[in-house]
Amino acid sequence: MVLTGNELVGPPVPMNLCGTPMTSPILKAFLFLIIATTLEASGDALLRRAIYEYVGVTRLGFFAIGATLLLGYGTSLNLAPLEFSQVVGLYIATLFVVWQVVNFVTFKSLPSAPIIVGGLLIVIGGLIVTFWRA
Repeated sequence: MVLTGNELVGPPVPMNLCGTPMTSPILKAFLFLIIATTLEASGDALLRRAIYEYVGVTRLGFFAIGATLLLGYGTSLNLAPLEFSQVVGLYIATLFVVWQVVNFVTFKSLPSAPIIVGGLLIVIGGLIVTFWRA
């Protein structure tokens, strides 16, 4: 094999639908938001379980784990590579989706029709707030 000098070295960079590298600040922020919202929803679910399902040392343990997850949420959200005002719409949309997943996994509760319809409006609104440039 003859190298011409035009070959790329290193791992391939994921490309978006437009053919440009997916290294945008919004993508990086989205990854932070996924982490933050997962920590937030999981921490909240653990605190709820601690309050209503456990007593004594087990309750304290669930409180400690939930509090640690919520601290991780606040930290990761504030480490996002964009100002919060720039990603607030994406944050709310992501939080809604992640909360539904955590709610199902933790409490075995499926969203009702009004929650699904309202959630679609939340996600659409979040995308508008994030990506619409006036």
